Amino acid sequence: MFVTLLKFAENRSAAGEFMAGHNEWIAKGFADGVFLSVGSLDLGGGAVIAHGESREAHDARIAADPFVEHGVVSAETYEIDPKRTVPALAFTKVA
Repeated sequence: MFVTLLKFAENRSAAGEFMAGHNEWIAKGFADGVFLSVGSLDLGGGAVIAHGESREAHDARIAADPFVEHGVVSAETYEIDPKRTVPALAFTKVA
């Protein structure tokens, strides 16, 4: 499972220009069954919780976000190996 923080970067002011593509990218992550949750950070930017693909595939997916491609945000990804979860998230634990 991955948690990726998308923190505003140097080209932050161009967010509006790339918002439609960013939203399409989010929709694809959900349609592909990879994104579990996406939301805003309280200090600006966003976060993605994802599961079900390799680190390489996840990194490629994040790099394809128009916000990342155009320097609106920088991405920082953390890999989590869940040991305990609520029942609804039990599928995220590696056997």
